[in-house]
Amino acid sequence: MIRRVGFIGLGIMGKPMARHLLQAGYSLTVHNRSQAPVEELAELGAARAASPADVASASEVIFTCLPDSPDVELVALGPRGIIEGIQPGCIYVDMSTISPMVAKKVAAAFASRGAQMLDAPVSGGQIGAEQATLSIMVGGDESAFQRVKPLLSVLGRNIVHVGPSGAGQVAKAANQIIVALTHAAIAEALVLVAKAGVSPEKVLQAISGGAARCWALENRAPLILKRDFRPGFYAAYHLKDLGIALGAAGEYGAALPVTALVRELYRALVARGEGKLDHSAIIRVIEELSQVEVRGSSPEPAGDATN
Repeated sequence: MIRRVGFIGLGIMGKPMARHLLQAGYSLTVHNRSQAPVEELAELGAARAASPADVASASEVIFTCLPDSPDVELVALGPRGIIEGIQPGCIYVDMSTISPMVAKKVAAAFASRGAQMLDAPVSGGQIGAEQATLSIMVGGDESAFQRVKPLLSVLGRNIVHVGPSGAGQVAKAANQIIVALTHAAIAEALVLVAKAGVSPEKVLQAISGGAARCWALENRAPLILKRDFRPGFYAAYHLKDLGIALGAAGEYGAALPVTALVRELYRALVARGEGKLDHSAIIRVIEELSQVEVRGSSPEPAGDATN
């Protein structure tokens, strides 16, 4: 039975996931670039490690949750990286959202050391991480997946082995396409409502019971009406994820014309300095184009919509 676990990358997603593993009784070793979350988890009983290699040498299973593909390559394969400390038979589980091609490259490097690597990106945002309700989509060896599934069950509810190495990242790219395009669709719909002078609350009430019903409409649209763009998932991260999806599309020969267009809307939002807002803030770009601001009360002409 696996007891010794490592976790690297203690951001808004990684820190609550690491805490869940600690609270579930696993012996946890942690490492992070900034020390505040390390100290917080150490107070709960986690051990500190000076490098990813040290985390790996102390662990049977090592998790990472990092911003992008270059970060994963550095932490996994770079100097004092996980690969320098991992033991044969151990498992590296990357929960970042990265390129499927990078996931395959890293998995091959670990296989050459007698270890296994699973790509296991997640969906559900900060709330899902904090409440341990994440969806986890896993690529890699089936037997390795079965070994770590009890640990994944501590972190999420919907846990699916999608296929071989890289398949988890393909699934996450598909997820991010749908979420981004849904946010763009909601934004356009609410801007139309505002320009027409119709109550957005009434429209949401009317369409929420029909074919348009979805998680984002139920959970994010009401926050948009309150102008609450506190991040559940950073817009800048979603821009990065759409780049990953389009990069994979290029590798596999898939045409994603609408995804390419929505990426440009996110690029505009980030260029305005608003990348740390929630990804539903894409509406702010469409509001500026339409010269209107969507609010829960009567719509007002845009004045501070771009502030």
